[in-house]
Amino acid sequence: MEYRRLGKSGLQVSEFSLGSWVTFGRQVDQSDALQLMSYAYDEGINFFDNAEGYEAGESEALMGAALTKLGWSRDSYIVSSKVFWGGKKPTQRGLSRKHVFDGCDNALKRLQVDYLDLYFCHRPDIDTPIEETVRAMHDLVSLGKVRYWGTSEWSAQQLTEAWAVAKDLRITPPTMEQPQYNFFERFKVEGDYLPLYDLMGLGTTIWSPLASGVLTGKYNKGIPDDSRLNLPGYEWLKARWESEDGHVMLAKIEKLAGLAAEIGMPIHHMALLWCLANKHVSTVILGASKLSQLQDNLAALKDKQKLTPEVMAKIDTILENKPEAPRRF
Repeated sequence: MEYRRLGKSGLQVSEFSLGSWVTFGRQVDQSDALQLMSYAYDEGINFFDNAEGYEAGESEALMGAALTKLGWSRDSYIVSSKVFWGGKKPTQRGLSRKHVFDGCDNALKRLQVDYLDLYFCHRPDIDTPIEETVRAMHDLVSLGKVRYWGTSEWSAQQLTEAWAVAKDLRITPPTMEQPQYNFFERFKVEGDYLPLYDLMGLGTTIWSPLASGVLTGKYNKGIPDDSRLNLPGYEWLKARWESEDGHVMLAKIEKLAGLAAEIGMPIHHMALLWCLANKHVSTVILGASKLSQLQDNLAALKDKQKLTPEVMAKIDTILENKPEAPRRF
């Protein structure tokens, strides 16, 4: 395992990290969580990602119980939460100062830690003034409850506005963004955010590198009954891949699988290493419901050298979706 700085911050994050979306509290129970986190930590993973909206807080509770049982030194790992979807009542949602503070306190209780290393605004909130949210995040940093704050799935314009407000007020700006990034989701990381890496020193903790498992190739001949695409509540994912555009992408996955075989690796290893090859990616968040899946994904690291510039060019030729660089004025 190697480590990268979180953007231009001094925080060293493992190149692969472990996330809990869909898995913890739904496919992963307490004993599974212990096993997965213990193995990940022993293999050098130091970042464990979570959110208040994952299984209505149950994901954080499972991770917190595991952290307590594992007893790692608090200065040896990084844990996150995200705020936006805390409940159904108006004061339990969004990025108001009240909910940002309440969400943090609730996450600390569930995760059983004294502070969050990373705290993300899980989506932009058009109903809350950006200055209110930026000030709230800064105050949590000042209180020692949060070390770094950032966003998830914000646009470059929204990020720039938050950064400008923080700079104008001389308070803590956002450090990182958590966007989706994989073969079929490239615009934000490779296009929209491109000017922000230098301007803000933005780091990225990317999610869904395997496109919710589709880039394993296991959906090419239909959707297995036990896959996450058949989980209740994720019908939107299934609909995407059963659409006309989904069929086009599945055809491209078959071509990518052929290329991966040519260079001597499975397609999902190539997909993970492709994400990691982007210098603007601070860490690739892995999801796993079984230890064997995590072991398999981590095995990709031994083949980094196989993703040569020539292979990267062939991937672009198959995908035909490389974003154009944004204009600079």
